[in-house]
Amino acid sequence: MNHTDIKDDPEAAPHTLAERSAAASRTTWVSVVVNLCLSVTQITVGILSKSQGLIADGVHSLSDLVADFVVLFASHHSKKDADIDHPYGHQRFETAASLVLGVLLLAVGVGMLWSAFIKLQDPDTVPKVGIVALWVAGGALIAKELLFRYMLATAKRVKSSMLVANAWHARSDAASSLVVGIGIIGNLAGYPILDPIAALIVGFMVANMGWGFGWDALHDLMDRAVDEQEVAAIRQTLLDTPGVKGVHDIRTRKMGDMIVVDAHIEVDATINVEAGHDIAVVARARVMQHHRVLDLMAHVDPWHRPDLDHTKPAA
Repeated sequence: MNHTDIKDDPEAAPHTLAERSAAASRTTWVSVVVNLCLSVTQITVGILSKSQGLIADGVHSLSDLVADFVVLFASHHSKKDADIDHPYGHQRFETAASLVLGVLLLAVGVGMLWSAFIKLQDPDTVPKVGIVALWVAGGALIAKELLFRYMLATAKRVKSSMLVANAWHARSDAASSLVVGIGIIGNLAGYPILDPIAALIVGFMVANMGWGFGWDALHDLMDRAVDEQEVAAIRQTLLDTPGVKGVHDIRTRKMGDMIVVDAHIEVDATINVEAGHDIAVVARARVMQHHRVLDLMAHVDPWHRPDLDHTKPAA
């Protein structure tokens, strides 16, 4: 599953860059407060109770604070208007932020894996943890799951893939807290090695999610197209435009959470240039109104007539 995908809904109310930026700022500050409290509590209690798994989960929460400030930085810059250097706007700040989040998660995950691996080399040195670690892990699990549901609902409402990435980041925290809790229970039951094993599993989960986010963001920065379902919806909107007889050669590329589209529309070959241009203007406006399209470049072709774009050159 690609957690960063936002499906296009023609019936949904459009959201401005300012609205999406405000939603990102609001949810991220909530995440900052939650993660600050959790990281301090988890690391402190983890050290006192000698739980490596809880310390690893606390470090994970601490990394979220850095990730949250990356999101705040990106949401501030992505709402800037287009300028000479960025004629399509600054929406790709969000994609860059998702890439940074992915790299951060990957680095934290690898660090957790290494620390747990070292501990497992000498299992006899693994101490029995205190019961308080279990209560903290349980509280962290509930807090992170609630944070995930709040952030994901907001992200889907304003259609922000950056916020979706950050929401699933919170879900990875909830899953890691669950694993840590199980490891602590095993440690208390007389199997001390389960605590560093839990830390090892958390490290793998974090590294895997970081790789996924980073890889997706990298492809988006390389002008990856949107999925076929969304292209088909755009094609249908063009075909439903009065005067458009056919559509071909639709190309898309992501610009943050928005889309830039190139399309060839076919119009009656007997109408004049002004009429063909007017049809293209209406088609562009309809697509931008009903889809998350930042801009559409419409190339007008004659309907049922050969055009130079598709005529084979003479030998």
